[in-house]
Amino acid sequence: MRTPSGWLRDPWRKPRVLQVVTWSYLAWSLLPVAIAILISFNSGRSNGSLQGFSLQWWNGAPVGDPQGSLFTDPDLHAAIFQTLRLSIISMLIAVPLGVSFAIGLDRWRGRPAATANFVMLVSFVVPEIIIGVAMFLFFTYLLQQTLHLTIKLGTTAQVIGLVAFQVSYPVIIVRARLLSIGKEYEEAAMDLGAPPRQAIRRVLLPLLYPAIFASFALVFADVVDDFVTVRYLSGKSTTETLSVKIYSAVRGSATPVYNAAATFLLVATVIGIAVGYVVFKWFGRGQRATATEFAAQI
Repeated sequence: MRTPSGWLRDPWRKPRVLQVVTWSYLAWSLLPVAIAILISFNSGRSNGSLQGFSLQWWNGAPVGDPQGSLFTDPDLHAAIFQTLRLSIISMLIAVPLGVSFAIGLDRWRGRPAATANFVMLVSFVVPEIIIGVAMFLFFTYLLQQTLHLTIKLGTTAQVIGLVAFQVSYPVIIVRARLLSIGKEYEEAAMDLGAPPRQAIRRVLLPLLYPAIFASFALVFADVVDDFVTVRYLSGKSTTETLSVKIYSAVRGSATPVYNAAATFLLVATVIGIAVGYVVFKWFGRGQRATATEFAAQI
């Protein structure tokens, strides 16, 4: 008779095989990123070997270098500005729209509400390249032919396309938060004499702050890294973002300045998510007690 294996003798022991697989996957995924970041501090022009440590590709490329450095090259400087501008503008538009839409869907019933919810989810699950192509055709052909309006490709078209794609994120996050909160606090505020608008402003919104700021962080981070939509809707070279510049450059002979650009995008994304997480935890601390105090004061 065979003796039971180690797993059968102790089924709750640490899954060492899964740990090895997990750490191997993380190493396989993150090692190329770490190498790309390291090359951005290369003192030479090679993308394949590290020739020393230098910040020349960040703020001081060799004299006469046509590609310059990240913070001194005019094209890359404009791309950084355009990336941050699109991220901030899209975030400030998409999140309020998404929060309002989520609250409306939470109170809306019937087939129109189900249809609106389905349309919102379509933009979330449809591949972004389809949305990018559809937006490109809309601005270059359909808008002029149907409404006789002209919106040239560039910042305005990029913001509209990004907002149309990003608005689904705050809707999903805020609706999930609304389901976990319930309607007790808002109903208690109205039972105490608060009109519906005041109950939303002074009771419901404070409870939604963690979800709202998580939506801000998610939309900002996603727009910073966006490539498909901004590339299809970019007009002049000044409206190209850093991700588009990196894509165009790496197809040729690129210097480590584009590793620095990719590292900048990574750092901006991490900072945005970190700030959103800190704000999420800060507002989430004791928020139910705060909402109860608001309802008691009304």
